[in-house]
Order: sequence, then structure tokens, then C-alpha cells
Amino acid sequence: MPDCNRTCAEALRLTAEREQRLLLCRCGRSADLPYCDGSHSPPAPGLGDKWRRFIGKA
Repeated sequence: MPDCNRTCAEALRLTAEREQRLLLCRCGRSADLPYCDGSHSPPAPGLGDKWRRFIGKA
């Protein structure tokens, strides 16, 4: 609860089991909407290249 301090008996704790990253489509061309499948651009050789292109550091 947002207004609950550390000693509050009604406090909730969330522990994430794992981290997952999703690439969402911004161009609308993906066959797997809302997720990006890279339809908007030519193939990249590896995941690192795809990620750099996605965040604009290609």
C-alpha cells in the first residue's frame, strides 16, 4: 500500500522471480502485435545488433 510504512501489518512485498524484456512494436508492421518482430527494418546479424538498433545506438 502506498501510504503504509515498514511496520504496517497490511504491507505487501513483491519479489520478482526473473527479469523479462519485451520489445513493443511502434510502427504497426509486426505480425505479432503488440510485440516487435523486426518487420520495419532489414535483418540484423545478432540480438545485440537488434537491441542497439531498437534503442537508437546503431
